[in-house]
Amino acid sequence: MPTSTLAAVLTEHGAPLELQELPLPDALEAGAALVRITCTTLCGTDIEIWAGKMSFPGMLPMVLGHEMVGEVIAVGEGAVDALGEPLSVGDRIGWSESVCGRCFGCTVLRQPVACSRRGYGFLQRSDTPPYATAGLSEYAYVTPGAQKLRLPAEVKDTWASAAGCAAKTVLRAFERAGGVRPGSRVVVQGSGALGLFATAVASISGAGTVITVGAPAARLELAERFGADHTVDIGAPPASGDAGGSDATVARVMDLTGGHGADLVLDFAGAPSIGPEAIGMAAQRGTVAIVGSTGPAGDPFPLSAVMGKELTVVGSLNGDVSDYFRSIEFFRTFADRFPWDELFSAPCGLERASDRIANMHRLGEVKAVIDPRLTAL
Repeated sequence: MPTSTLAAVLTEHGAPLELQELPLPDALEAGAALVRITCTTLCGTDIEIWAGKMSFPGMLPMVLGHEMVGEVIAVGEGAVDALGEPLSVGDRIGWSESVCGRCFGCTVLRQPVACSRRGYGFLQRSDTPPYATAGLSEYAYVTPGAQKLRLPAEVKDTWASAAGCAAKTVLRAFERAGGVRPGSRVVVQGSGALGLFATAVASISGAGTVITVGAPAARLELAERFGADHTVDIGAPPASGDAGGSDATVARVMDLTGGHGADLVLDFAGAPSIGPEAIGMAAQRGTVAIVGSTGPAGDPFPLSAVMGKELTVVGSLNGDVSDYFRSIEFFRTFADRFPWDELFSAPCGLERASDRIANMHRLGEVKAVIDPRLTAL
């Protein structure tokens, strides 16, 4: 069993990651596993943490990456997957956040996302045990409470990795919103990985009209390949006499829906203007799902509009192992429906992770892929 691992460590927000050799625990706890990472896909949360938009005292240094797949190389006593089957060396697994199974959220609410001790691998400081629990490293220590899934061979590493956060977050949001009524009008706010995946889910679910709102234009062209009937480019210059901005976005959606608005609006963007836009473009008795608004505050909107339209507003937070399992099955079931591989860039090693994060921050790619096995030292 290796005693250390090479990792790309975030030591300062906005700065290049540092390649460091981190220690690994001398022994595995009961229920834990040690995994050789074969694929990590970068998520918008990774980019926001790197940029400092999501930060709290004492979080650095840390290893980013919470969408990953790997091969089990060692297991602790009694290590099992989420379905209770023993884990073995050589198993190909992905894993979800660790949960305690004993708190109010776990036992009374029966919602692992509400676990008061919920642990994300990328929130582990890299200078304290167990050091490396996230994706931008050669090896990762998978804690006993992490929800581990064996992965079917037909689901590619990149797909399975993205299922660990992006895909499961989207599927949970649709479930929280009550699903898609066949023939209904759906607006997806955001054209990042979550928004593009949500566009596909809305289309597959039987929406009559799917509208994706976002930028840049290349992302919106991709949205059309993933089932968008219409797109609204928030980065395009306003038409003559149009003030542009949120009012123009809402007006465009109302025009595309024949003045009715959207029966379902899903926020996967999180910009300050998202709330007023979502309420403005929602149809009478429509549903608004808030998923991407992770910032501290957004632009205000009148609660009277929620009342007057009799809107249903729901929040949806990430996802749990059941959502993860369903997202794996989604990719297996709809493998040939959309060009999923177009969401992912060509893989690279750890030494290029900083460049890929910066490029994602510039909206230069949808989902960067890191394969630590490709690292050139």
